[in-house]
Amino acid sequence: MIIMALDHVRDYFHRNAFFFNPTDLTQTSVPLFFTRWITHFCAPVFVFLSGISAHLSGRKKGKKALAVFLLKRGIWLVLAELFIVTLEWTFNPAYPAFSFQVIWAIGVSMIAMSALVRLNPRVLAVLAIVLIAGHNLLDPIHVPGTGPASIAWSLLHEPGDYAVGPFKLLIRYSVLPWIGIMAAGYCLGPVFVRGYPVRTRKRILLLGGGTAIFVFILLRAINLFGDPAPWSIQNNIAFDILSFLNVTKYPPSLLYTLMTLGPALIFLGLAERPLNRMTAKISIFGRVPMFYYFTHLLVIHLLALVGVMIAGHPVSDMILHDRVNRVPALKGYGFDLLWVYAIWIAVVLILFPVCRWYDLYKKSHRTTQWWLSYV
Repeated sequence: MIIMALDHVRDYFHRNAFFFNPTDLTQTSVPLFFTRWITHFCAPVFVFLSGISAHLSGRKKGKKALAVFLLKRGIWLVLAELFIVTLEWTFNPAYPAFSFQVIWAIGVSMIAMSALVRLNPRVLAVLAIVLIAGHNLLDPIHVPGTGPASIAWSLLHEPGDYAVGPFKLLIRYSVLPWIGIMAAGYCLGPVFVRGYPVRTRKRILLLGGGTAIFVFILLRAINLFGDPAPWSIQNNIAFDILSFLNVTKYPPSLLYTLMTLGPALIFLGLAERPLNRMTAKISIFGRVPMFYYFTHLLVIHLLALVGVMIAGHPVSDMILHDRVNRVPALKGYGFDLLWVYAIWIAVVLILFPVCRWYDLYKKSHRTTQWWLSYV
């Protein structure tokens, strides 16, 4: 969650964000590429851990109650993405553009899981593998035009932007592979049940993570399957490595998923130990994830209003009608990468006491305020 904020700060503050994609090997630098690349781990880990959490919650609630909970939570997240998160991204109450991003993907995946949790666990595991490993077979399929069929296909598999009357639909998180990632997390949930042997869990996580990394390296090396953008030899070794790692996030290719969840599984296996003073503090962000998400976007965009004034732009340039990095008036605005990191650290420090306050409030009012389970 802390790393996620880095990417969003870069979106609003890095001068090159308004000219090119940080993973464009013809224009990027090694530090800029890895500033973006490290944040690739955020979304798949969020979705995967949501699946694990759903399984653990279901053991307490039962399948029927879990299905109802996931359905309600999923609908809430979709609405939150469209009407709260979109407003925080744009600061434009006219809603000229609706963003379909990670909160939307988690929400729709939960809605899907509300039905899928009733499946036999082995059948669900096979379905998860098919969605993660097989969705790239759909890459050659395109639905031309801007009609309902094209929009529906974008929501499912091929990201795109559409004009619907006076509104824009900015679809980045096509949901088919994300449903597979959440289902995979749900299937792994049993190893996190209280009382499960720690050594066995650790061995499963390390073996699973190592296998995922091995398969990623093998498939990426032969450029045969798993990502629509093959890697190639560049002008130097550093950029050869960048090309090898430059896999597709929208939608998350098989190789993207292997590259991110493999190390994540290894980290989960190695990090299982009592919290120390530092990790105990950091865990506060994880205890209030939705509140953190809402608040970090608000803080970043408010700071961006200050940033454009410092740079001599009118504040209105940060009242957006599109994605921030596609606003023509902001070309020429922005700061170098060191400032991006400084602002990122400042955002995290600002958020810590706010999240700590909300965590305490949530603990003391959990039984009397029903809405706290949704934020």
